[in-house]
Amino acid sequence: MSVSSLFRPFDLKSLHLKNRIVMAPMTRTFSPGNVPNDLNVEYYRRRAEGGVGLIVTEGTCVDHKAANGYPNVPFIYGDKALAGWKRVVDAVHAEGGMIVPQLWHVGAVRKPGVEPDPDVPGHGPSGLVMPGKKRCHEMTEEDIADVINAFAKGAKESKEIGFDGVEVHGAHGYLIDQFFWEGLNERTDAWGGSLVKRTRFGAEIIKAIRKEVGDDFAIILRWSQWKQQDYSVKLAKDPAELEQFLTPLSDAGVDIFHCSTRRFWEPEFEGSDLNLAGWTKKITGKPTITVGSVGLDAAFAEEGVAGFQEAQPASLDDLTRRLEADEFDLAAVGRALIANPDWANKVKAAAFAEIAPYTKDMLTKLA
Repeated sequence: MSVSSLFRPFDLKSLHLKNRIVMAPMTRTFSPGNVPNDLNVEYYRRRAEGGVGLIVTEGTCVDHKAANGYPNVPFIYGDKALAGWKRVVDAVHAEGGMIVPQLWHVGAVRKPGVEPDPDVPGHGPSGLVMPGKKRCHEMTEEDIADVINAFAKGAKESKEIGFDGVEVHGAHGYLIDQFFWEGLNERTDAWGGSLVKRTRFGAEIIKAIRKEVGDDFAIILRWSQWKQQDYSVKLAKDPAELEQFLTPLSDAGVDIFHCSTRRFWEPEFEGSDLNLAGWTKKITGKPTITVGSVGLDAAFAEEGVAGFQEAQPASLDDLTRRLEADEFDLAAVGRALIANPDWANKVKAAAFAEIAPYTKDMLTKLA
């Protein structure tokens, strides 16, 4: 099947993309001192040179004491980190690409001992790190306000240094998703309760960002049904619940929904071939990004299978068929772009035999 649908331009607000290929956000922990360095600059530059339309950076932590959960991840605050990101932005733009940061707060996933202050515990909506396990700080109203302000500040400063939009990380069992998930949000105040009420924290973050960046700056929300704590979880069990969940977030000002699945080809609900991005677009009318093992034949980690999973290049026929049918608007590519910085150019040239597999050694180097 032709791949021409992947190379149509896409325009929305501050985003003017030459194609429909997005580099998915992937944490690499190659930023000692939490500052993007020469390796990071070259890493992103090569993917822009390789033909990617839009790069979404690895998760970059907002300015809150409990935002970080891992060593050597970049921050999106402070003069040094912002200067480092400015170098990344300039390098990507010089290659004709566009780039947005993924604004991140890990929430209850954080463990004591992590930078910048090792004494700060994880923060969660109900102090739960897993359903039924209370082991971290339960967020107060002041904590909630501080985090909302931190996301808004991160977005404002991202715009000031030249990023082309922002993505808010609301997926995979991190803080915003912890508020979404009834397994970790047992609050009985205005920040918890029904599925709609549990969207309030995410919606208020989107509203605060919009106030800081204006109407024409693109805001992407990444969300998922699955959690790293439990792959089988579903926030919405059917289309009606999905509409309840998505509507407050769409109304708050999300421009694009980045719908994280582990395998993009899997139908989200019985009785329809639509995947999660397809259902999200159908319900909201907003553009969506699909993601999940694009270009590869295996998910990053399989349930019940220990250790690293190598993945081989796979056909793009189903992806392009769905894209041509307007099931979704953009396709995010992850591990295939780690293995092939010029993946987009290879696909455009139909040089499929030159596309390399994703192997274990790629975990330990930034190239």
